[in-house]
Amino acid sequence: MKSTIITIGDEILIGQILDTNSRYISQALNTLGVVVAERTSIGDNREQIIQTLDRALTSSDIVIITGGLGPTKDDITKHTLTQYFGSELYYNEQIGEAVRTLLAKRGIEFNDLNRGQAMVPRCCTVLNNAHGTAPGMWFERDGKVVISLPGVPFEMVHLMEDEVLPRLREQFTLKSIVHRTMITAGIAESILAQRIAQWEEALPSVLHLAYLPAPNVVRLRLSAYEVEKEEAAQLIDTQFELLRAIIPEAIVGFEGATVEEAVHRWMIEHNKTLSVSESCTGGAIASKFTAMAGASAYFQCGVVSYSNDAKCDILGVNPDSIAKYGAVSEQVAIEMALGACRAGHSHYAISTTGIAGPTGGSVEKPVGTVWIGIATPEKCFAVCKNCGTDRGQIIQRATAYAIKLLYDSL
Repeated sequence: MKSTIITIGDEILIGQILDTNSRYISQALNTLGVVVAERTSIGDNREQIIQTLDRALTSSDIVIITGGLGPTKDDITKHTLTQYFGSELYYNEQIGEAVRTLLAKRGIEFNDLNRGQAMVPRCCTVLNNAHGTAPGMWFERDGKVVISLPGVPFEMVHLMEDEVLPRLREQFTLKSIVHRTMITAGIAESILAQRIAQWEEALPSVLHLAYLPAPNVVRLRLSAYEVEKEEAAQLIDTQFELLRAIIPEAIVGFEGATVEEAVHRWMIEHNKTLSVSESCTGGAIASKFTAMAGASAYFQCGVVSYSNDAKCDILGVNPDSIAKYGAVSEQVAIEMALGACRAGHSHYAISTTGIAGPTGGSVEKPVGTVWIGIATPEKCFAVCKNCGTDRGQIIQRATAYAIKLLYDSL
């Protein structure tokens, strides 16, 4: 069973708002067992709506449209769909009274524009919108379904949950879609693909593998479409167990697992403590840990020592080390990590010192150069990473590298 999602609105195309509706609808349909074949955004244009709907209905059984149902002249979806299905608008007394009651509660006058919200195509099944003034509409043609929903996200979500999903379950016999994602860290996508090539080639034909890279992390998603749920889930688990034997050191967990969560759990389980001293990452590492509930059990302190004076005065970095090696150096990164341990009376520490740009680089130390220090009860060391050329990218990558380096040290 295939579907297409169409979001309508010039505000989406010019980047004024984010299209969160498509994401929610995709997740809801996948959970139901409906494959999303296409997602597209178009403007408030009659011809474009018709052309897109024509194309969608050639390849999909279900089309869900959001947007363009408001009371103003630029909202043309309802009128376009009425014409598309060869119908006419009529005043639905039940919807009209519901709109009048809702507006009265909000202290808004019921005018002609609001009255227009109760004008609906005769050929559709009206979907009651208990949270807004624009009703949803359900059309059918040749065994296929077109559903039109308001673009306001919370109204769309309620209509999906209260009206659309129950009707789809009742009308169609649906198999399951199963996704499971393994989180790996510390191996570049190309190297990872090379290491698991034989495993990938031997996957059963019903399973589909996707690589989803992020800074220092690659998510491996196995998917099975329109299958028996329990059988597919067991098959995916079996394949991931085979993969665990190939890359045991790289596996962080499943689904939304993160490296920082793994460190978080380890620190609590082993009753150890952590401090952080950051220069170029500006507190990004500390925020990753303190964002998690329970971090107070182990996280001692985070120091953003951006200036050389702060490195020396707060963390105890030797001024001679900065003068001899430079602030962005192995020696300074090690001294910063040791200083963080002292300041926080902690067992472990992370430090970063680098050049986030866009200026400040040199031939020897170009923009993107970051030294990461790790202090443990047994040793202290530093690793140099080139984290790219864009300032935001450099901070993001350095943060990911640093946390993974600590994870490996544990």
